[in-house]
Amino acid sequence: MTLVGISWKNILFRPFNTLLIIILFALGIGLISFLLLIEKQIQDKFEKNQAGIQLVVGAKGSPLQLILCSMYHIDAPTGNILLKDAAPFLNPKHPIIAKAVPLSLGDSYNGHRIVGTNADFPNLYNGKIVQGRWCDSSMEVVLGANVAKNYQLGIDSKFRSSHGLINDSLAEKHDHSFVVKGIFTPTGSVLDELIVTPLESIWAVHEHEEDHAENHAESHTESEEESSVTDTRAITSLLIKFRGNNIQSLNFLRNINENTNMQAANPALEINRLYLLMGSGMDAIQWLGWIIMVVSGFSVFVALLQALSDRKKEMAMLRIMGAAPFQLFSLILIEGVILATLGCLVGILLAHSSIWMLSDHLKSIYNYDFNAFLFILEEFWLILGALFIGILTAIYPSIKAYNTNMHQTLAEG
Repeated sequence: MTLVGISWKNILFRPFNTLLIIILFALGIGLISFLLLIEKQIQDKFEKNQAGIQLVVGAKGSPLQLILCSMYHIDAPTGNILLKDAAPFLNPKHPIIAKAVPLSLGDSYNGHRIVGTNADFPNLYNGKIVQGRWCDSSMEVVLGANVAKNYQLGIDSKFRSSHGLINDSLAEKHDHSFVVKGIFTPTGSVLDELIVTPLESIWAVHEHEEDHAENHAESHTESEEESSVTDTRAITSLLIKFRGNNIQSLNFLRNINENTNMQAANPALEINRLYLLMGSGMDAIQWLGWIIMVVSGFSVFVALLQALSDRKKEMAMLRIMGAAPFQLFSLILIEGVILATLGCLVGILLAHSSIWMLSDHLKSIYNYDFNAFLFILEEFWLILGALFIGILTAIYPSIKAYNTNMHQTLAEG
């Protein structure tokens, strides 16, 4: 029988100790791997969804909330801004702004946000229409790939939106129905989870409700009503790209924050702050994972020493049968490597299985799909680190096996 075979038999001879060691290793590896996978996929999604946007303008409030709501669609709006106040930024001849994309948020369909905007919005994410056409008229929509897939919606399908941005079966339904006129190709971005419609759709839905609620209000002339509607129409935010990085563009954020009733936020700056907030918590949990792995390594050390003490006569007999000291050293070392390897495999499987089981919950939080079958380079280094711990803790027991004195051991027996 080979050394590996003998080591495997010895491991199976102590099932309780073996199971305990594997569980400890798996918990440490699994915890760290799970966090690495989540962090990696969130960062990749955040970077992809930045889409070259350099500034977001919206209502006063938390700048991070404004960014998360307008770019990543995982938070509530800070409020609305009047269209007339945002109109100067929408001027195609603006000397600083190359592109300003308006967004109007507030409604959803089964948790998928309905975004009132224009044809420039899908271009930010390289969104192409694979079926149908762009939504030219009010109450027409183009669906993100996942929305169409999840609810089997096709061209000319109709649905009613809900007030609010969460998936709530008790949420108030709007009276008007939206009509599907197109479906985007999958982009791997937040566009896959959105329903895109012209700004006029959002205004039409809410203006109809306001008119219905105020049917006893004082009447106005037609021109006065049209002027009033135009002045009070609002949007949630603007996504802005600059013509270039110059002094004027650098001062643009400060000028808006100091001289208007609106707020401007820098996406790169706010997301870096978010990474710092997330990173401190994840680092603490990763350290906990490494501590668990060190404890598991110590358990390997204790188990191998105990097994060696119980197998003194066995080691002496192996020497008598012709086994070299280095073979005894290798025998114990292989046991440590096998235990660490089993712990690594179970831990990696545990991490990926957890992401698979929690994928729906994670998607409800971050509005992204998480890939449970993604393997990253950091996991490879993690496995090497765990194997190193297993080898390190097996070295001393292996040295003791190497120094086995067969004559003294048999004489004691």
